[in-house]
Amino acid sequence: MAGIWLDVLDEIARTCTTHGRGDLLQTVRQKRAQLLEPTLRVLVVGEPNQGKSQLINAIINAPACPVGDGRTTVLPTVVRHAEAACATMVQAPAPPAGRAAGSPAATLAERTPLALDQVAAGVSGAVGRRPGGGPAYVEVGVPRALLAAGLVLVDTPGTDQVAALGAAGEVAASARADAVLLVSDSTRELSVAELNMLLHVMRSQPNVVVVQSKTDLVADWRTVAERNRQHLAEAGVPAPLIPVSATLRLRAAAADDRGLNAESGFPALIARLQRDLSGKADHLARASVQAVARTVVEQLAAPLRAELATQEAEEQSGPISRLHAAQREVDELRRCSTRWQNTLTDEMADLLSDIEYDLRDRTRQILRAVDEAFDEADPLVAWDTFEEWLSRSLTEAAEANHEWLVQRCDWIARRVAAHFNRYGYDVLPPWSMTMPEDLGDRLPDLERPRVDRFTTGQKLFTGMKGSYGGMLMFGLATTLAGMPMINPVSVGIGALFGGKSIRDESKQMLRRRQATVKTAIQRHVDEFFVRMVRDCRDAARQVQRMLRDHFTGLTEELQEAIVQSFRSAKQEADTDVALREQRQREIRSKMTRLAALYEQSQQLTAARSTPVLLEPGA
Repeated sequence: MAGIWLDVLDEIARTCTTHGRGDLLQTVRQKRAQLLEPTLRVLVVGEPNQGKSQLINAIINAPACPVGDGRTTVLPTVVRHAEAACATMVQAPAPPAGRAAGSPAATLAERTPLALDQVAAGVSGAVGRRPGGGPAYVEVGVPRALLAAGLVLVDTPGTDQVAALGAAGEVAASARADAVLLVSDSTRELSVAELNMLLHVMRSQPNVVVVQSKTDLVADWRTVAERNRQHLAEAGVPAPLIPVSATLRLRAAAADDRGLNAESGFPALIARLQRDLSGKADHLARASVQAVARTVVEQLAAPLRAELATQEAEEQSGPISRLHAAQREVDELRRCSTRWQNTLTDEMADLLSDIEYDLRDRTRQILRAVDEAFDEADPLVAWDTFEEWLSRSLTEAAEANHEWLVQRCDWIARRVAAHFNRYGYDVLPPWSMTMPEDLGDRLPDLERPRVDRFTTGQKLFTGMKGSYGGMLMFGLATTLAGMPMINPVSVGIGALFGGKSIRDESKQMLRRRQATVKTAIQRHVDEFFVRMVRDCRDAARQVQRMLRDHFTGLTEELQEAIVQSFRSAKQEADTDVALREQRQREIRSKMTRLAALYEQSQQLTAARSTPVLLEPGA
């Protein structure tokens, strides 16, 4: 079986090399050398004042570790076999600059002999430790058969509840333990810090035993032990719990009392250690390889998972995302082109309608003023003043209408340009429509209408016709009274009728002149309206063509730039997809090999650990 776990361990080492993880390779090589050693290195950990040192002394039945001297333990104590009792301070040299501790250049340790009565001072760091050096520990040699069989016990400094998790893991790594004993006394149940320490240690060390010490001090230690086993089961810690009493063990050894020794609980603990020692090359080694495989696979798979997640994130923000953005830009420009063309067409149509209506409304106001003026005024008298007013009014109407045309054209240009705001720069055409300077000269000339005058001869003739009829009518009436036809009454009546005829004819001629002038002005205003509307339509169409050509050219420029960007993004996306798919295939292949390696390690023992979630497509 040794060949099987060695093959798996060597495969783990090759995998570390393939992934470029020299740190993990160093750990695997150390574990390989450790598993091939015939000794069983047992790490004793726990919180302060739990009886760790006394436990080691009771196991080997010798005062190897200082107990009860009031000193603070700051250095680990390594208890191993020696032909005669001895003590040594072992200290690694300080690592050179730029080189981490634990590297090959930092493995040669300095060994300083200590007197047996200086062990307590050495453990507290008071003597034997050189300032500025590397990590140190006190090595105590004791001639004991159990130690001669290959057992090595390591007493660690107590860890407080805050630093228990990190310190225990650090000590376990530095001591290269084959087994771990967590010591907790019977005065209380396992604390949360101790359970966390167990969970952390078991990630890298499968062989863990919980030792419940000081059973001699607590009458109901069995109840505490049962509760501790429940806590271990609830926390998912598959570690056995062995209650012991170091005091009873040492007293039994001094009195050679086998019954008292069995009551101390140490036979079960020592039997467990002997079983681990004899099975190190088989069962223990296979469990250790499983733990190493779990740790290595997790650390190698973590960056691969992270890389896959990163690639998925880059797919959302990388070349594929830029390709989609470029496609959206192409579609948006197509929609923008349709929108600005519709806007230009609709707004110009509305403009022509509004301009025509505005000019029509202004000319109607002028015509209403003309009608009101010539309902009373005589064209023969007021024409010169009226002509000047009409010319000024039409010019003002044309200027106001054209000014509104200029404003509306500028507004339309800005309205169309607003569709291009998302492209981030000013797209207004380099043009501004202004009022024509010769607008007054472009108005049609007003010809003076020909109107009839009421001459003196016409007045005399009209008066004679009216007086003759009146004189004849009243002359005939007076003849019936015996008077002659021509008499003063008929002559007077004829004179009255003649004056009335002259006045009536004068009014009729005035109304004809007014009607003639109104008709002439109506034709003139209509001609003005037609000419101004035609000019406004021509100007609006020129503006429409200019805006159409400008924004069409701008659209073509944007389209060319966006299409070029789309082509570049597509080419980059195609290249990126090919590279990403190739890299994903490589990652999945590595994940598959890691999963196979983990499964191979799990087949080393019949007891299966909880598998690491490592699907190839994870």
